[in-house]
Amino acid sequence: MKSAKSFAAKPFKALLALSMLCIAAQASAQTVVTDAWVRATVPGQPSTGAFMTVTADTDSKLLGAQSPAAKTVQIHQSSMTNDVMSMKEVASVELPAGKPVSMDSNSYHVMLINLQKQVKEGDQVPISLTVEDAAGAKQTIEVQATARALTAPDHGAMHDHSKMH
Repeated sequence: MKSAKSFAAKPFKALLALSMLCIAAQASAQTVVTDAWVRATVPGQPSTGAFMTVTADTDSKLLGAQSPAAKTVQIHQSSMTNDVMSMKEVASVELPAGKPVSMDSNSYHVMLINLQKQVKEGDQVPISLTVEDAAGAKQTIEVQATARALTAPDHGAMHDHSKMH
């Protein structure tokens, strides 16, 4: 006959194993970036935009971005008010769990400012995104954004960001 101690230990071990699986699942929370691209530039153009779709599997925030292609990288939000397009830097972008967030020139996007060199069609531009989940865990996502032609459609017109604010 088994002791009462061994019966009590089995549920505890099962609960412990289940808890470890939950912790592992939380630690592997993922944010996926698709269709990342930047707009090619003309010689001497100081900045360009990077566009993509970002989907997090848990409620998260996009906190920032970096790229060796530019001295300054910021997250901006464009908006139209009374037929006037304006743009401002934002501290973060909400990424609701499971909902793709489209980053394009008519909404949130990544600005690459003071480019190191001209971005030519076909170039691969590395961008590192910093995402934080609701529990405070940070994740860095490395993205290779392909430069598309100046005339490439992105659901809106690209404006000269150096003059908009």
